[in-house]
Amino acid sequence: MIFLDTSGVYALADKDDQNHESALRMFDTVVRSGEEILTHSYVLVESAALLQKRLGSEIALTFLKEADSFTIRWVSPELQCDAVGYLEERRSSKISLVDAVSFLVMRRDGITEYLGFDQHFVDEGFREVKLKRG
Repeated sequence: MIFLDTSGVYALADKDDQNHESALRMFDTVVRSGEEILTHSYVLVESAALLQKRLGSEIALTFLKEADSFTIRWVSPELQCDAVGYLEERRSSKISLVDAVSFLVMRRDGITEYLGFDQHFVDEGFREVKLKRG
């Protein structure tokens, strides 16, 4: 299973993003491997808002419709509370609530790879999807 982060969603959608080509190759690697893609409801909200603001409503709506192909973990009150506790422990202004939920979901599901470009994931011990040499 591979985790999909907002940074990956955005890079996939924006042809002018510096990580666009890498994101396409990562996504292709994941699809070809048959790995399941997991994300959570906060990533959906964050991604849709970012896409709408920067690329327009149509692209945001397209993403939301296509998100049905991913496994989506809906954030429960308990997970929200755990993520707030995580933030309290870290006391870092650089880690967002969305990131904290992502880290908890990934650890609980034993996920080590993510499709994205957020250094905070690497700092937490996760790694970007490894590209297959073709």
